[in-house]
Amino acid sequence: MTTQTNTSGAKNLPEAKFSAGGIFATVWKNTASNKEGKEIEYSTISIERRYKDRNDEWKSTNSMRQTDLPKAVVVLQKAYEHLVLKGQSNTGEIA
Repeated sequence: MTTQTNTSGAKNLPEAKFSAGGIFATVWKNTASNKEGKEIEYSTISIERRYKDRNDEWKSTNSMRQTDLPKAVVVLQKAYEHLVLKGQSNTGEIA
């Protein structure tokens, strides 16, 4: 499983996670300092495929098989919708 850290090195919990079968898209909220030293927030999305290996142990990868692509499209679309709708609620605007 992917764990991202913020600029201070602390573990960053996912903002949202979407799945279809063994395909997952995770939305992460991040902060960074700009040139003026002001903290800015931005979001990133990670995508992974979970599977069991020959020893029946769970593994993950960022590589997708052809048959995984429709599920990847679905979870990425949901992640995008989450970000767009969140942005609308923050600004009151409709994109």
